Amino acid sequence: MKETDNFFDKVYKVAEQIPFGRVTSYGAIAKYLGAARSARMVGWAMNASHNNQKIPAHRVVNRKGLLTGKQHFDGTNLMQQLLESEGIQVVENQIQNFDSLFWDPCKELS
Repeated sequence: MKETDNFFDKVYKVAEQIPFGRVTSYGAIAKYLGAARSARMVGWAMNASHNNQKIPAHRVVNRKGLLTGKQHFDGTNLMQQLLESEGIQVVENQIQNFDSLFWDPCKELS
């Protein structure tokens, strides 16, 4: 990442690296970027990314594995459908086996 990248650009560069079939949280991205209290800003970045096909915003959920950003996707269940197309099981807006699917950028990108 470049020093001149704004916060949203930095969020997108991390999000682009989330592997297929894995998920991370807003807070994990914020922590990786050295802004641990900025999970909400990461959420705003994900919401603003929907016009960029390179950003897998559907792979970013809250710290408990809930699809809290789903209302920002076109269609009622698009976020869930995208996750399920990657083999991720979602029941009542909750990712199943969240701990085993969780991708931690602090560990994976160090």
